[in-house]
Amino acid sequence: MKRSFDIVLSAISLTIIFPIIILLAVILWLQDFKNPFYIPRRVGENGKIFKMVKFRSMIVDAELSGINSTSLEDHRITPIGRILRAYKLDEVTQLFNILTGSMSFVGPRPNVQDEVKLYTQTEMKLFSVKPGVTDFSSIVFSDEAEILSGKEDPNLSYNQLIRPWKSRLGIIYIENQSLWLDFQLIFYTFVSLISKERAVNWIVNKLNQFSVDEEVIKVASRKHKLIPSDPYEL
Repeated sequence: MKRSFDIVLSAISLTIIFPIIILLAVILWLQDFKNPFYIPRRVGENGKIFKMVKFRSMIVDAELSGINSTSLEDHRITPIGRILRAYKLDEVTQLFNILTGSMSFVGPRPNVQDEVKLYTQTEMKLFSVKPGVTDFSSIVFSDEAEILSGKEDPNLSYNQLIRPWKSRLGIIYIENQSLWLDFQLIFYTFVSLISKERAVNWIVNKLNQFSVDEEVIKVASRKHKLIPSDPYEL
């Protein structure tokens, strides 16, 4: 049922927004006459490597810097790329991944191989489903670049401040997944673009319904300062 939902909705969405995709591709190409698409390798379901399609929001070969996590002031982000990231427009091309079956609308966000090598045994459960465009953590940590802003080592800060909770939220989704929850997450992802507070409040209420750990709910509320946590405690 989930796969049928993904196919139908991605096909309809691509049909509707294809002219916008073409327009954005042309605009991105005109900024430096380079490929407007960025196709990185990510780890998907069952640990299988796939190519994720994104609009390129950074300079060409930005990944050669060895920095996987992006802060707000990252010099690799292009002016147009900042606009795309602000409205999540760099993610719309992942509809192609959904249509072809390497991704789903809802599921844990896919990660790079270098980060996956650090995963605990518990975190490996994240590979039991297809990665998604959105999930709980996509809303809770939509300001990831701001969180990492000013950090001397963005990769280290990501693994200490964000990853422990991002993984927990991903596992919570897996343990409670349903088509109805997917509908809700997609809806509140759009709501978060207008009012993140309202979307986060919904997530907190949903996590309370699932009777998850209070510490996870506290972090998900984003009313408290994030402090370094050990991912290996998962």
